[in-house]
Order: sequence, then C-alpha cells, then structure tokens
Amino acid sequence: MRWLLKPQTLLSFDMGKRLNKCTSGKVKIVEGIVPHEEKKSRLRKPDWLKLKLPAGPDYELVRSLISNSALHTVCQEARCPNQWECFASQTAAFLIMGPRCTRNCRFCAVEHGPLGPPDPEEPFRVAEAAQSLGLRYVVVTSVTRDDLPDGGASIFAATIRAIRKQIPDVQVEVLIPDFQGRPEPLLAVVEAHPDVLNHNIETVERLYPPVRPGAAYKRSTQLLRRAKGFDASLAIKSGLMLGLGELPEEIHQTLRDLLDAGCALLTLGQYLQPSADHIPVERFVSPAEFDNWKEIALALGFWRVASGPLVRSSYHAKDLFDTSDF
Repeated sequence: MRWLLKPQTLLSFDMGKRLNKCTSGKVKIVEGIVPHEEKKSRLRKPDWLKLKLPAGPDYELVRSLISNSALHTVCQEARCPNQWECFASQTAAFLIMGPRCTRNCRFCAVEHGPLGPPDPEEPFRVAEAAQSLGLRYVVVTSVTRDDLPDGGASIFAATIRAIRKQIPDVQVEVLIPDFQGRPEPLLAVVEAHPDVLNHNIETVERLYPPVRPGAAYKRSTQLLRRAKGFDASLAIKSGLMLGLGELPEEIHQTLRDLLDAGCALLTLGQYLQPSADHIPVERFVSPAEFDNWKEIALALGFWRVASGPLVRSSYHAKDLFDTSDF
C-alpha cells in the first residue's frame, strides 16, 4: 500500500472537520494521510525551479577528485539540484560510511541497504580530498547506519579529527543521523569538536509516519537539545522541507520546537520528488513565501536563516555560519 499525502489548502486549519468527512467507508485515515493504490501524477515544476546547469574545469575537477578518491558526496547520492553550482565552485558535502542507508525515508533519493562495514581509511581520504580542494569549511554527513553498534559516531569523530589535522584553522560542520536516540554516540561526535552540528528535522510532526518511517520527531528535537547541553558553545543547525502538505501553523510549531531545542541556524527548502516511487510533492512554495518564512524565523529568534526553493542543508553552509555571531 502506498501513502499519498492528502491535498491541503494553505490557509485552511480546519483539519478535523475535513478528515471526518473522509473517514466513512473503507478509507483509512492516519494523521491526515490517505492510503491510495494509484500513483499521484507529478506536479509540473515552476519556472523558478528550472536551472541552467554550469559546467567547466572546476566542476570536472571536483567530480574526478571525489571519484578517484573512492568517496561519495551527498550532492550526488541525494541528487541535490545545486551540485553543479557547488562543484563548479570547488565545494562539496562529503558523505561517509557508504552511499546506502539502513532506512528508507520516502522523500530521500539515497539507496537503501548498506553493502558492508565502513572503510576505516575513509576519514583520511576525506581529509586529503578537502585539502586538495583548498577547503577551509568542510561539511561531512552520512547515511544512517543503524546496523553499526555506535551508529557510525566513531567514524564521524575520526573524520573530524583527520580534517583538523590535515587543514589548520579549518571549520567543520557535521550533518548527523539520530543515532536511534542514544546519547553516547552523540557525545562522541560532540567531543570531536565540530563547529556546527546539524540534524535535520525534515518535516512537521504530523507527517513523520509517511515521510520518515524509522525516525521520530521528538527523538530528533531531543538530539539537538542534548547536543547543546553537551557543549553550550556548539552551533546547532536544522532544516525543514516545505511542500509535503504541512500547514502554516505546523511550520510555526516546528520552528518553535527547534528554537526550544537550542537551534540557531535554519534552512528551509522545497521538497522535490526524486522519482515516481517517492512521496509526491503537494505544492511548490513560491520564492516570496520562502522569503516570508525567513522573516518569521528571524523574528522568532533564529540567528541565521537560509530560505528558498533550492536551499538545502549544506548549500552555502559557510556563509550561513559566521563565527562573529557565536
């Protein structure tokens, strides 16, 4: 059975009444999600999501370096729409512990099912690649590895330390999984002293069951809160996708929950359906609405916000993090 998001009207908050009308007969309703056996037709992308792809020697340099170093980037594995721009600018977000995930989130293009244990030499190859690219700000993320005893925390820590050893005065941002809510792996990452710790909330609490099976909204907010508790100087970051059927009041609540968890840096971007087998896009959020959400988030108390249709977690990450603010 496939789960399709129930179409929502942006300014309609009367969810209970609308859901009650749909609960007659044999149709099952779960938190605003309607089961459906047919694939929903994909919405046509608006003009603001149509990109002219840059290329050139810098793009090819990054692509070749990643390939020749037997490394992966989240840019490629998650089919990020900004990878051509970032590669052409000699930047990349390194994806460690392989290109395949133990979970199967319905929004994500990363393949499911790890093929083996992590490579213990990978942290050193990441550090060398970052040095070769002349990076002074390095973003490291990973697939979720629930199959590992520590969820891969030791690999994160080793990668942070290898980068710092290879590149003096480097800044490191990590985008981590939830480690199944265990505090010990999180502490191991924090004790390696990244400059920014990012864990994406991804969507509003109501949409977690169909969008993020295997994850838990409160587990993610608790992780951010614990990380800040482990190191008060640590910059906490999170991100949210729009266009999955969330309501304005739910976005507001999510922003407040992130602030309460100690989050200072925020990214807001448009969800794009990777394939017909993934959760469909409910609507395309306009650039003007993203601008409005940025103003709202800043007014609520976030220190820095990147908000736009093509914004992703690691997009212009260095620009979002400014040490003068922390």
